Amino acid sequence: MAQQLLLLPAPSRTFLKPIPFPFLSSLPRRHLVPVSAVRVAPAVRRGLLRYATKRSGLVEELEIAKDKQPRSRRANGIFWILLLNFGIYVADHLFQIQQIKSLYLYHAFPTWFQFVTSTFCHANWNHLSSNLFFVYIFGKLVEEEEGNFALWMSYILTGAGANLISWLVLPTSSVSLGASGSVFGLFTISVLVKMSWDWRKILEVLILGQFVVDRVMEAARATTITGQSFQVNNIAHVSGALIGAALVFLVSRIPFSSNDDNPKATKRE
Repeated sequence: MAQQLLLLPAPSRTFLKPIPFPFLSSLPRRHLVPVSAVRVAPAVRRGLLRYATKRSGLVEELEIAKDKQPRSRRANGIFWILLLNFGIYVADHLFQIQQIKSLYLYHAFPTWFQFVTSTFCHANWNHLSSNLFFVYIFGKLVEEEEGNFALWMSYILTGAGANLISWLVLPTSSVSLGASGSVFGLFTISVLVKMSWDWRKILEVLILGQFVVDRVMEAARATTITGQSFQVNNIAHVSGALIGAALVFLVSRIPFSSNDDNPKATKRE
């Protein structure tokens, strides 16, 4: 008795194994074809073999291309910066922990760590929310382009550098706090690392740059307490932006031994 199966034409040994179908038992006998009765023309076999070979090669090429596709960095560091700023604000203003006040930058008798810690402190809720909004926007761009470590170093160096210049310029009765120096530093870095000498890019920066700077100047405030009043520390704004530009320039001057060690060169390829 011949085996009753539904067969597909087999161009190679890969497809010689019969494929059983559970619904065959319900079909009438006249719809079933014996194995010995199946005949495939040689031209059809050759065409199917060429198709199978091309298809397997295409799948292999797609898998190789998928493995070579660059994976985008996942932004995690920016959320830790936001959480640290928010946590210090809650401890300072909600729980009123007096030790948090020692993190402010007191110009009359500064401590070295205050140049960094004061960038995570804020005077009130409006001060915090406006700064964190721009820290998130520009910090996320920097982290996606340069990585987690570059984000933290950019935030700390631009913020601490802006505080240092403010300490040198402002009266000794001042107290500085706020992330505005870091905001302007991250803004400058996020623009410069994506900028090229394409005239379209330059025109885009000229048109949008003034608008962005105006909005940041209006909302992001590096607060300086002079006497009993809060004042906007524009020195920190300008200083943070200049330090950010200097960081990009210095990093761009670092030589790389080969293109494999240079992430920018790999990305352009």
